[in-house]
Amino acid sequence: MTDPSPAIVAQSAVRRLPRVALWLFCAAYVLPGLLGREPWKGNEFTAFGHMLALAEGVSDWLNPQVWGQAPDLDALLPYWLGAWAIQLAPSWISAGLAVRIPFAMLLGLTLATTWHGVYYLALSPQAQPVPFAFGGEAKPKDYARTIADGAVLALIACLGLSLLSHEASPILMQLAFVSCAFYGVAALPYHPRYSLSALAAGLLGLTLSGAPSFAVLMAIGSGFLCLLDRESTSARTGRQHALWLLAMGVAVAAFSTVLDLWQWRLIPLHNDWQEWRSWLRLVAWFTWPAWPLAIWTLWRWRRQWTTLHWSRHLVLPMWFTGLSVSTAMLTRSADQTLLLALPSLATLAAFALPTLRRSVAALIDWFTLLFFSGCAFIIWVVWIAMQTGWPAQPAANVARLAPGFEPTFGGLAFFMALAATGVWGWLVLWRTAQHRHALWKSLVLPAGGAALCWLLLMTLWLPLLNFARSYKPWVQQIQNVMSKQDAAHTENVCMLSFGLDVGQMTAFHYHGGFDVRLLVSTPAPEENKCPWLLVDNDLRPELGSVVRLSEWTRVRTIRRPSDNNEDVTLYHRRLP
Repeated sequence: MTDPSPAIVAQSAVRRLPRVALWLFCAAYVLPGLLGREPWKGNEFTAFGHMLALAEGVSDWLNPQVWGQAPDLDALLPYWLGAWAIQLAPSWISAGLAVRIPFAMLLGLTLATTWHGVYYLALSPQAQPVPFAFGGEAKPKDYARTIADGAVLALIACLGLSLLSHEASPILMQLAFVSCAFYGVAALPYHPRYSLSALAAGLLGLTLSGAPSFAVLMAIGSGFLCLLDRESTSARTGRQHALWLLAMGVAVAAFSTVLDLWQWRLIPLHNDWQEWRSWLRLVAWFTWPAWPLAIWTLWRWRRQWTTLHWSRHLVLPMWFTGLSVSTAMLTRSADQTLLLALPSLATLAAFALPTLRRSVAALIDWFTLLFFSGCAFIIWVVWIAMQTGWPAQPAANVARLAPGFEPTFGGLAFFMALAATGVWGWLVLWRTAQHRHALWKSLVLPAGGAALCWLLLMTLWLPLLNFARSYKPWVQQIQNVMSKQDAAHTENVCMLSFGLDVGQMTAFHYHGGFDVRLLVSTPAPEENKCPWLLVDNDLRPELGSVVRLSEWTRVRTIRRPSDNNEDVTLYHRRLP
């Protein structure tokens, strides 16, 4: 016997979020940062280096390497996608923008598949609200749409989604394919053909994105859950679905073995309390505000998942979340792996909405209002200080943290930021009015606040962030030093590098147009004609073992403007 649902929802409470409003929410989150942004230092620029190498034909498509170094994440499809985007883009689109376009579409795919996956989970009989004695309870499809709207809002509101989901990197592709697989399993009882297609695409995409073991575990575990599901499907149908998922898992494992895609990057569990505390702190802020609502869901719906007659709308997202969080505990890049848990965690958060008390909803609203309004206020104050010099302290902080930065005024960016702030004010007024309808109302402010702050950062602060996080100002600074030393050899010339990482070498090739070559102990004959040499400052004592220092003249040590720990020393050699 199925336990009664804790959701008591009237038809008046499942008013759907207007599609235009939902699309604007998603667009305001996905599009900012697409234009006007340079590739940023870190995972994004390293991945961009491999994409650019493939597009220029200097790297093997089945074994991507640049300057003899393999990618940090052993994946193929993300680098292929970026390289294809560069090759297909017209000449007036920069390579940096070209690679961001398909990855922005992947973020849109994540939001869309999450919505559809939650919609079909909410249609399951166990997820439906309690029927009223005289009618008037929420209709199944209207209720499912409302829960799906809430899940997308919860996903947008997650703090950890903002930066990583806007970078052209393999982890964003993994997020999109995890969402596809989640939708495939969720919709399996309703549209088997489409669901299996989405599952196959998701599992294959995960495999080619560097997560074959994750894909296999996801398929096998989901098949086991389908086998035990007795409420949404018959026993015969459940066995068929389980066999399909098991077969897909075996196929993914065989495919990974043939292409030698198994790369284990697991680390032992933390054995120190300080490490565990840091990890828990990361989980807390990264998944905020979804995790408190998810815990509330598990408590209020506990009778639906702690008994033999468990509900798929709870157990399935619990499985996806548990698998992602467990994997994050065993990897060095815990924040990137936690990103994969956000769609399923947002699903659990959405099912808290029918059971929230008014006092809890009010607490969420007031905390969100104060937090995001405070963040928006700080962004505006710092921008005003950059433009006018007042208030003096924020202006001094910017000058100290980004020496050499010269602020510029962008009219379009200013008006977009002003309009977004006005919409936020209207949204706050709407939410604080006496609206008792619409289950998703408690997640409007968290999602709107997250979208607002991201849009403000990508408009008002974009020049500052480009200066601080991109390599372009640093490359231009070094080019200016070169032109004073030898104006004839500053463009499209050979440059040797010693100790620089892939991102730094890519920056000098992409932003400076240099033919960057990695210096080894036995230089090739053509490298003897390179007029410039860049050396990581920490490796300067070892330089004498690979070159004859008498042939080189030290020019100066140049520090990256916004990073005190990133210094290179420039050497010059006069050519006949």
